[in-house]
Amino acid sequence: MASDGPVVDPRQILEFLPHRYPFLLVDRVDELVPGERILAVKNVSWNEPYFQGHFPGDPVMPGVLQVEALAQAAAILAYQTIDGLLERGGGVLLMGLDKVRFRRKVVPGDVLTLEVEVVQTRGSTWKVKGRARVGEERAAEATILASFVEPADAKA
Repeated sequence: MASDGPVVDPRQILEFLPHRYPFLLVDRVDELVPGERILAVKNVSWNEPYFQGHFPGDPVMPGVLQVEALAQAAAILAYQTIDGLLERGGGVLLMGLDKVRFRRKVVPGDVLTLEVEVVQTRGSTWKVKGRARVGEERAAEATILASFVEPADAKA
């Protein structure tokens, strides 16, 4: 599903995710097929606060934040897939990570492309495969297990 512009307006991302700067790690969504896949982007900028300490003189985006960006893209996919979840105030809980691998340093100036595809769903639990890349080079990958909860459950 290719388009000329983002399929989820950057302002809409703020509606889908509770995160805000500096922890909002998805800048735009370029492709989205509900229940199947999402293609999103994180522009890695010199002014990201974690570059002050990771690592001064040779700044590298922490791998855990690359995986978090994949999880945030997966949450946007879920909110666009599960009818009414956002309107009901439902949330997303990370349950597990498997097969996490880091393949390339991500540095200021890189454009991190986030690809997430649904592997399996069982009730309110999703298993997704996430891949982050810079250009054609793989940067990170992980299998993510998440549960989508209703508002009462989200406060537990």
